[in-house]
Amino acid sequence: MTKETKKWWNTKGNEYQNETNIPIGIHYGPGAPFEDELKLLGNIRNKHILEIGCGGAQCGIAMAKKGAKVVGIDISETQLKFAKELARKNKVTIKLFQGDATKLPQIKSNSQDIVFSAWALFYIDDLKSCIREVYRVLKKNSTFILAMPHPFYFIMDPEKLNIKRSYFKTGKHIKIGKSKDGTINKFVCYNTTVSDLINILIKTGFVLNKIIEPDSRKHYQKDPWYGIWEFKPELMEYIPPTIIFSARKE
Repeated sequence: MTKETKKWWNTKGNEYQNETNIPIGIHYGPGAPFEDELKLLGNIRNKHILEIGCGGAQCGIAMAKKGAKVVGIDISETQLKFAKELARKNKVTIKLFQGDATKLPQIKSNSQDIVFSAWALFYIDDLKSCIREVYRVLKKNSTFILAMPHPFYFIMDPEKLNIKRSYFKTGKHIKIGKSKDGTINKFVCYNTTVSDLINILIKTGFVLNKIIEPDSRKHYQKDPWYGIWEFKPELMEYIPPTIIFSARKE
């Protein structure tokens, strides 16, 4: 992951957490129901789960409450500080590491029952290396749950409801923004296509179990992103903001 991504999350992490107020729960992203409805993970008691891009650890804490043995990795010290305090308040123990998701030396090969990531791989400049690491750390016949921004959603203008860029314009995207205190920030993400994502998973050795495009016409009551930033109900009537892949290491 890039220095730009790390700087953005270290600068904006607390503001993000305050604005979204994400509830404790296993979430998949804007316009999507939580795990208690989707049921992609199954019984996770005593399962070893790695969360990539854990942020404030709302998902990891929820997993730990269900009896899972959770490790969370994030690029941002600000996010991890928030996560540690939130875990303490919720009286659960999860291991938290600061690091780049394209290299996971903290995690042993063939050690994880599940690798989970919700809206984090969007910020990774080398998706192939990250997914190879996911494959390495998973046990055989274990599951990778990956939720990403739907590539179709972000080619649209949420206000005008028209196409603002080509779907085929992939790679690094930079957006300049201003904080409430007037600070200028550089937001960096990496656009991809649906076929790119699927082909990386297949070439790495994963078998796809399921692809879910949640019905974002519904307003899921736990969704903390509904109606803010780009996540306008007017656009979510037509295109889901989130796409979810369930894959298996054979």
